[in-house]
Amino acid sequence: MPKVAVYNMEGKQVGEQELNDAIFGVEVNQDLMHKVVVSQLANRRQGTVATKNRSAVRGGGRKPWRQKGTGRARQGSIRSPQWVGGGVVFGPTQRDFSYRLPKKARRAALKSALSAKVASGNIVVLDELKLDVPKTKVIADMLKTLDVQKPLVVTAEWDTNVELSTRNIPGAVVAKSMGLNVYDILNSQKLVITQDAISKLEEVLV
Repeated sequence: MPKVAVYNMEGKQVGEQELNDAIFGVEVNQDLMHKVVVSQLANRRQGTVATKNRSAVRGGGRKPWRQKGTGRARQGSIRSPQWVGGGVVFGPTQRDFSYRLPKKARRAALKSALSAKVASGNIVVLDELKLDVPKTKVIADMLKTLDVQKPLVVTAEWDTNVELSTRNIPGAVVAKSMGLNVYDILNSQKLVITQDAISKLEEVLV
């Protein structure tokens, strides 16, 4: 089992934590992680873009001139695509981009992402992360002491004080262990996670 140091909020090492091989020591599958990230980003798309085709553009209800005898090219409507102000040909339409991958694939990708962080040494384990009141300076000082930039801060349960204290720090993202996802892990420079959050992950993923 991989071992990592455990720190307190003052940045001092207070012990060590053994991480479960089934979650933090699996073989990294980059192809699977890529597929999960692509699906996550696709599911975030609103798909509300649209253009008007020739049937949706206002006007053009009658033929602009007669079919023959004018010397001009035949036209059926001033809202045909070749006219200025006409409809758009093959323009984007509203659609749903979302799709789902199998649950086992998503879990395997999550384990791969966590294992990649451990293998690269980009994981920081905290004994606890609690604040009595929202205070950005406390979190900022902690991250500076631990030499962490662009962190993903993971707690066992949602903590409003931690979220409010972290949201003004550039690049910092807060998540609870049950909402952890591959994109946020890979998009962060370091994973800052509490011991309680690790226990929660082990309960679900093992």
